[in-house]
Amino acid sequence: MKLKEIDRTAIQAWSPAQHHPVYLATGTSAQQLDATFSTNASLEIFELDLADTTLDMKSCGTFSSPHRYHKLVWGPHGMDEQGRPSGVLIAGGENGNVILYDAAKIIAGDSDVMIAQNDKHTGPVRALDVNPFQTNLVVSGGNESEIYIWDLNNFSNPMTPGPKSQPLEDISSVAWNRQVQHILASACPSGRASVWDLRKNEPIIKVSDHSNRMHCSGLAWNPEVATQLVLASEDDRMPVIQMWDLRFATSPLKVLENHTRGVLAIAWSLADPELLLSCGKDNRILCWNPNTAEVLYELPTSTQWCFDIQWCPRNPAVLSAAAFDGRIGIYSIMGGSAEGQRQKQADQLSSSFGNLDPFGTGQTLPPLQMPQPPAQQSAVMPLKKPPKWIRRPVGASFAFGGKLVTFGNVKAAPQQQQQQPTPHIVYVSQVVTETAFLDRSNQLQSAMTAGSFMDFCRSKVEASQSDFERNVWSFLKANFESDPRGRYLELLGYKKEEVAQKIAVALQKGSVPPKEPVCESEPAGPDADGLPTAAAATDELGLDEAEEEEDTSLGESAPAVKERFKLSVSEDVDGLITQALLTGDFEGAVDLCLHDNRVADAIILAIAGGPELLAKTQKTYFDKTQSKITRLITAVVTKDWREIVESCDLQNWREALAAVLTYARPEEFSALCDLLGSRLEGDGDLGLQVQACLCYICAGNVEKLVACWTKAGDGNSPLSLQDLVEKVMVVQRAVEQSRGASSVVMGALLAERMSQYAGLLAAQGSLATALAYLPSNTNQAAVVQLRDRLYRAQGERAGGQPVPGFPSDRQPAPRERAPVKPAYTPSQDVQPPQQYYAQPEQPPPPGFLMPGQANPSVPTSPTPGYMYQSSARPGYPQSKWCTEPRATGCRTPRCKKGEVGCFLPRAPIKS
Repeated sequence: MKLKEIDRTAIQAWSPAQHHPVYLATGTSAQQLDATFSTNASLEIFELDLADTTLDMKSCGTFSSPHRYHKLVWGPHGMDEQGRPSGVLIAGGENGNVILYDAAKIIAGDSDVMIAQNDKHTGPVRALDVNPFQTNLVVSGGNESEIYIWDLNNFSNPMTPGPKSQPLEDISSVAWNRQVQHILASACPSGRASVWDLRKNEPIIKVSDHSNRMHCSGLAWNPEVATQLVLASEDDRMPVIQMWDLRFATSPLKVLENHTRGVLAIAWSLADPELLLSCGKDNRILCWNPNTAEVLYELPTSTQWCFDIQWCPRNPAVLSAAAFDGRIGIYSIMGGSAEGQRQKQADQLSSSFGNLDPFGTGQTLPPLQMPQPPAQQSAVMPLKKPPKWIRRPVGASFAFGGKLVTFGNVKAAPQQQQQQPTPHIVYVSQVVTETAFLDRSNQLQSAMTAGSFMDFCRSKVEASQSDFERNVWSFLKANFESDPRGRYLELLGYKKEEVAQKIAVALQKGSVPPKEPVCESEPAGPDADGLPTAAAATDELGLDEAEEEEDTSLGESAPAVKERFKLSVSEDVDGLITQALLTGDFEGAVDLCLHDNRVADAIILAIAGGPELLAKTQKTYFDKTQSKITRLITAVVTKDWREIVESCDLQNWREALAAVLTYARPEEFSALCDLLGSRLEGDGDLGLQVQACLCYICAGNVEKLVACWTKAGDGNSPLSLQDLVEKVMVVQRAVEQSRGASSVVMGALLAERMSQYAGLLAAQGSLATALAYLPSNTNQAAVVQLRDRLYRAQGERAGGQPVPGFPSDRQPAPRERAPVKPAYTPSQDVQPPQQYYAQPEQPPPPGFLMPGQANPSVPTSPTPGYMYQSSARPGYPQSKWCTEPRATGCRTPRCKKGEVGCFLPRAPIKS
């Protein structure tokens, strides 16, 4: 695509790569005339401003010169010094002179811009080049095989690389080697090229085409391979570009053939050795890949020949081409649009004719309407391959599953580069950044596969760093013991044996004070042991005071003598009670006893009166009596533990939880633990808030445990998330073990945490494990997408099943790749592990059971009385294992005996 245009019949030179802004110097070309037939000559400098969308270039300086030029180069010599900040312009004149100009002075508009001039050559100087290593060295070529090397610091005394080549002829091109600073090449129109070694002052090799039709018009060294150069032929009979390797100088290494007429100029890109420009008499400018002889790009040019073409050193995508039609075009090989060029043509026509009739009629013309070409014609296609300067030399990208994809463009040796294409290797490696996280995840996976939750919890207790962490894992371990509630009580500090021993010691020492009588009006008090005296008993029974006390101990063998007694039916309290009892009015008798503060008599009579009367009497007693333990005794008798949990001081949460563990019925146990945990979590004391986790562990409430633990810990840390998942998995297995096959419902918060955990595992490369932990009972978009990515990252599923489309639903997988539901072996030990079985649907992740009871034939254990009775927990479900071949008529999936409740054990996961 054309970027800029200069209306000059001139040769050109770009400013050095170190210079900014980018300038283009033009000098009036020798042996050419413009359309005005002007004989004046000038040296101009233009600025390349790509921000300006027009085709015009801004002229920054002009110097009227008495010379016309065959060649112009711009070197960086003196840019490091203060005297020449823009470098030096070296011009080859038509009279054998080499002239040095100060570019900064031309830009500043000074009149004295010439630095030095030397007329050493006998004819026109058609070739110039600046040494890339020592910028003060310039080589020039002229007639009669003259080659001079100029030192800009001592310009008056040039030197020669060696004796003149024979026969004498003009030098059309010279070029310094881009890799070795003392190597120089020169070419003649006859097609012969000589390579000079300045250390030996002689040519070391000569190359030429054996057809004698090679008229050399250009020469260029390979920017990277020191032994390779190209020669261009301007002969129409042989319009080729030959690529030579001096190690095999018998014939060209490659021949680039696409021009239909002679090649006038070539330029090899210093930024990309795979880009070579050429322009010829066929009005074409081609961009080649010299290594493959392929044309990568053809610039849209005019119908005139281009005699000079150059790359911009600072902007590698920009080039300039000078044509015989008097224009210098600035192009880009990166493609674009030709809209600006057409607009410039329209503007030129409008400015020439204006709005008037060109025939002088005085009638205004309508606005100029330019034809709109199709869109595909205005677009210019870029290169077929990206150039080196925009290619990434190296690259790295993280992929799903902890994969790191890297590549590097390895620079091949020159011999390898020509014999075979450079290999491009992409490396895919597994990156593990959280080694501690993976180790702990593997430990959890091993424990779940083997079913060794007791050992897992025990190791966690031993490795705990804090008392709270140790208590949590001790509570979790208690779930897998024979008596979980008893173990919970011991962890809370209440051991039945210790309490019984304390009571026995206290009784022996007499430290227990006598029980105060409930009825203050009783005539006789208790003895020293707290038991009623004989006299009191006699009065209460209405016996005669004169009768002697008889020993009625059960230990005596003598028969008891039946004493006679009187039944009092007077109008006092005793008489009324007697009358009520004689008529069977237990309620009235109880009311009289309570009215007379004879609570013991009331309780005894209420027991005989039935449960309703006993409950009423107990309530009346508790309403009248207030002491430190009255509320506790009330809850024990009435079995109303919710009132204790709701009303107790939270500082006594341990005592409240111990009471619930001792007395709560199984159907209300979880709800009471949840209620106590909610109270602790809602308190402002942080110390009490974290203790709510223990209540949720006892209740088996996974969702609330997740919420509480997330609030108390750092949920963003992988290790903190691992802590949470470990506790969740253990609690879920404990719940499944205690409640049989009832499923553990996964809430939104738990699903979110498990998805986050699965994502962390996938990022570390554990794809199969991540898929097993991913929740299956949610339709959240993030979970569905992660599941689909996990399926696709593992390729095809086991058994050759195709990868499902997105969004994918989990399908039944073969047993060979059953995800992480471990198989267990039945045992009759005191601590039987839980049994898990394959389901007809896709097995859930570890710790999650599908809805429905796995074995409905297992009877439910009878509910104990008002006080929880500890007993060894049986393994659930107690069903038979199939070990025989499959038989027809089986009513249960994977059953081989035709029995309900007969299952196969799941195969453990294979990583």
